[in-house]
Amino acid sequence: MSHPVDTHVGKKLRNLRVLRGLTQTDVAKSINISFQQIQKYELGRNRISASKLYEIAKTLDVKPAYFF
Repeated sequence: MSHPVDTHVGKKLRNLRVLRGLTQTDVAKSINISFQQIQKYELGRNRISASKLYEIAKTLDVKPAYFF
């Protein structure tokens, strides 16, 4: 079962990614992971580490705090 914070962060990631017009593959390539991992992040199934959250925020041009 996903923790509510992981689900919240994943939804914020998905919404911003779509707003920016990026695919899961685009984001995944920019931070050196698979698109399947982005799917898991967006669904809240996997937690995003601090370093990956920082890289994702940089890719999407927001501060890491945006996700909270």
